[in-house]
Amino acid sequence: MTETAFREASAPFLRDRADTRRIVAEQAEALWGLQREDGHIVFELEADCTIPAEYILLRHFMGWVDRGVEARIVPYLREVQNDDGSWPLFHDGAGNISATVKGYWALKLAGEDVDAPHMARARSWVLGQGGAAKANVFTRIAMALFGQIPWRGVPVIPVEVMLLPKWFPFHVSKIAYWSRTVLIPLLILHAKRARAANPTGIDIRELFLVPPEEQRVYNVNPTGKRVGDLFLALDKVLQRVEPWFPKATRRRAIAKAEKFFLDRLNGEDGLGAIYPAMANAVMALRVLGYSDDSPEMRTAWGAVEKLVTARGERLYAQPCLSPVWDSSLSAHAMLEAGQDEDPRLYEMLDWLAEKQILDHVGDWAVRRPNVKPGGWAFQYENPDYPDVDDTAVVAMAMHRANPKRYSLNIERACEWLAGMQSKNGGWGAFEPENEHFYLNSIPFADHGALLDPPTVDVTARCIGCLAQVDRDRYAENIERALAFIRREQEPDGSWFGRWGANYIYGTWSVLVCLQAAGVDLSEPWVRKAVDWLKARQRPDGGWGEGLETYEAGGGSGLGGKGFAKESTASQTAWALMGLMSAGEVESEQVARGVKWLADAPRDGARWQEDLYTGTGFPKVFYLKYHGYPAFFPLWAMARYDRLMASNCREVEWGM
Repeated sequence: MTETAFREASAPFLRDRADTRRIVAEQAEALWGLQREDGHIVFELEADCTIPAEYILLRHFMGWVDRGVEARIVPYLREVQNDDGSWPLFHDGAGNISATVKGYWALKLAGEDVDAPHMARARSWVLGQGGAAKANVFTRIAMALFGQIPWRGVPVIPVEVMLLPKWFPFHVSKIAYWSRTVLIPLLILHAKRARAANPTGIDIRELFLVPPEEQRVYNVNPTGKRVGDLFLALDKVLQRVEPWFPKATRRRAIAKAEKFFLDRLNGEDGLGAIYPAMANAVMALRVLGYSDDSPEMRTAWGAVEKLVTARGERLYAQPCLSPVWDSSLSAHAMLEAGQDEDPRLYEMLDWLAEKQILDHVGDWAVRRPNVKPGGWAFQYENPDYPDVDDTAVVAMAMHRANPKRYSLNIERACEWLAGMQSKNGGWGAFEPENEHFYLNSIPFADHGALLDPPTVDVTARCIGCLAQVDRDRYAENIERALAFIRREQEPDGSWFGRWGANYIYGTWSVLVCLQAAGVDLSEPWVRKAVDWLKARQRPDGGWGEGLETYEAGGGSGLGGKGFAKESTASQTAWALMGLMSAGEVESEQVARGVKWLADAPRDGARWQEDLYTGTGFPKVFYLKYHGYPAFFPLWAMARYDRLMASNCREVEWGM
């Protein structure tokens, strides 16, 4: 760019610089205003209707019906219902049969009139999709627990799997942590053929086209692959022979499952610190004979109640809590905004330092027994299940803020990260080598989220952390990880985003780590990613990507098929940070994107954003991180301001 061209391009920035800095300062202060007394920041984490609906179901299973609580959840459930009567998996999304069955069922249990228009529409929609028999395995398990369908309507999940050796094709260590913590108490419920108290006696037979006891086929091959046919045939055999399993073996297996989840009950933060596992633990304790006032039951139920969240007069249940993730990303935004000397930043980082898991060996050690712990969990406490994504983000923030003050934390974090790298060069979120893909074909796995294989977005964050802290020391880890990322690039230049929506998230994640890793940003594969991001900018100057791209497949599907419904603040921020990290600070696309953020409406610390941009499990479970439109746009605008005001246009940090 010539000097004249640069002056012309930067003129709008120079004119608007005061306004940009004002927005950054205002939003930083608004974000500080959300800081808790002990230093951390946490936002709400919202999923679809299923979690609050399941909370109502759980209370009816236990016989703990509370009409006052239900009266506050009902308006929330009705608020997120689609006009056609269905419930979606994310805001403004298409209806989902499993979510709709649970939404309707919860409202009926809460006393809603089944002839009311919203209930009639929901019922008609479910019947139009083939009825409740078409719902997923977890929904059918709930129906079996309430006697709505026979137990043959769910795959056999024999508790005896707890006794299998590690070398066996199926072992609980071979599935993801979330699958493990949800499944193991569920094994007890299945073995005991648990039955809900259901004091109202309400059923949902009207949601079936055929009476459920007459329905012939419930279980299906989830992948359509040959191995899935074999698993389906095995399930049919198990359905017949399971009643004849030796009783002594079953008792031993139940005892092992019970010990597993009791050892990981995790106080007020709950089993796995995720709602489905916590709810299953409560039900398992009931069928195992624990009294309602036992210490175990009080602990397990207290963890569930911690997730119930008030929003004005409404109540809903969060799927889990996100304080470490929210605090660490807020710290990055504050560092970018020039808050590196603010004592509030160190209160936040000190709080994070106390949350590092240094002395507890979690389930990850099954495959890495000689690696010292050093990670962070996503939630307040989850010592058995730290994740590498949170660990990398926290360590990078500490290293940027004060590497000497947090030297021990950073050292232990990087040592753990390096040890958690999978053999293929990538990182999974919670465990290495969680890649037994044939297990996705078992009938129980129709949700497609049984495993935790390495992903590009998590791998990019680990590259960024190791490169930022000591590129030479971790050169071999970084080289193998970059090779993994190169192999995973889509033909159009983008990358799939496993934990965020979607190709914008994946592509941002990669681009922000490359400078720190020493990659030549003029390499053709890097420029292809940059060109992809530029081409996806919307006419208004922002970026947006619908969660429908997970269904469509392929980064090239974005943009031309109506999936970018509108620009969002968080996705615009990701695109901007990706482009700036790739040397595009002075580009027209970046200038337009920053202007979109500057002009977009804000509400306190957050830019306004209704659409979901977070991912739990692609195609199955999505998340609205209420903090994303707070710290990400602030971070992007502050980075733009800093780089444009500097003599250097390079982003030196790994994120």
